[in-house]
Amino acid sequence: MKSQAGYVRGSVESRSSWVAAGITLAILSVSYGAPLVVVVGLKPIAGSLGTDRSLVALAGSLIWLGTGLGGIFMGWIAERVGMRPIAILGAAMTALGLALSAVGQSWALIVGSAVLIGLLGNGAHFPPLVTYVSRWFDRRRGTAVALISSGQYIAGTVWPTLFERGIAAFGWQATMLGFAAVVVSVIVPLAVFLRPPPPPFRAEAFAVHPHRHARTLRLQPNLIQALLCAAAFLCCVPMAMPAGHLVALCSDIGLPAASGAAMLSVLLGCAFVSRMFWGWLTDRIGGLGTVLAGSACQALAIAAFAVTQDEAGLFAVSALYGMGFSGIIPAYVVAIRELFPSTEASWRVPTLLFTGMSGMAFGGWFAGALYDYFGFYAPAFAAGALFNLANLSVIGFLVVRRAQQSPAAVSATL
Repeated sequence: MKSQAGYVRGSVESRSSWVAAGITLAILSVSYGAPLVVVVGLKPIAGSLGTDRSLVALAGSLIWLGTGLGGIFMGWIAERVGMRPIAILGAAMTALGLALSAVGQSWALIVGSAVLIGLLGNGAHFPPLVTYVSRWFDRRRGTAVALISSGQYIAGTVWPTLFERGIAAFGWQATMLGFAAVVVSVIVPLAVFLRPPPPPFRAEAFAVHPHRHARTLRLQPNLIQALLCAAAFLCCVPMAMPAGHLVALCSDIGLPAASGAAMLSVLLGCAFVSRMFWGWLTDRIGGLGTVLAGSACQALAIAAFAVTQDEAGLFAVSALYGMGFSGIIPAYVVAIRELFPSTEASWRVPTLLFTGMSGMAFGGWFAGALYDYFGFYAPAFAAGALFNLANLSVIGFLVVRRAQQSPAAVSATL
């Protein structure tokens, strides 16, 4: 039953929940553009700095690593001071990082990317905002987390083509400075409208036995956390490879940079469209089952990248890859919320995201290093497929443990 305020009896969800999700989606759609400047400009940046691609790829990778690490302590701070000032701080640091990266020195690119854009910028946005929005929902949490996480794919659909044109017309440094102004002018006004999430509607079942849900797998709670973190690292290594190197791959096989940027937009656009399906599925089969299904789809697509060399084939594989991998990270977040109490979300969710983003960081750098050694990208994508198979073995183990529980044993924990 709904009240006049829009609440469903027995639930924290209301119209305000979707307003909070919409504001968060808009913020992430802009903040996620910052790492893409380096992706689209990989070749011209490397040429301008007189360095290997692996160093520029490392700068992009360190953004992911910094985002994950920063999310742990930014989430802790947001728990105490609120989400609004943290989001504003993140916008200021991202803009400063873009300005520093545009100085034109290798050290400035690394420091600006890792510390300012990653650790203090996006680290103040994605991990804390995911936890923030998860507290506005209890019935449709999977759909809501999938929605806001789609900010990455909206950014990937909108910004790469604009960055490619900006770099071609004005250079990569001017493009970075221009986007720094966009970050501040858009995110700061939006952050003002971030309100504190509602308190839980009713006491959680975790209040007396805080890890009873986790024990349905007959494993220690922190061991489950460690396994989920390991799985997140393993699946994010291949996840970073197409996003970080697709534009350069196209250029290597004789396709224009504009085609590579368009493929990246197709990949992330398909990810955005399909992510809502994955969110719907997560609300019905749970986080672990959705991670397993999404990871299996990603494994097939990453293997296809290793053997595809023509433009039409790469567009098709990019679309399939985007539709397959997009539900994995939100499903991990929901799995954490299903297995552990809300009071632990502020450190468990960012810790999992940190290990996942560490995998993104390693994967982006690793693909660049393998390219520098072999001179082509097929070995990198083949290695990514192997990492994905290892991920499937870990998640498969957890899914099997859950399936082995009798219905009575599972219901006894609820």
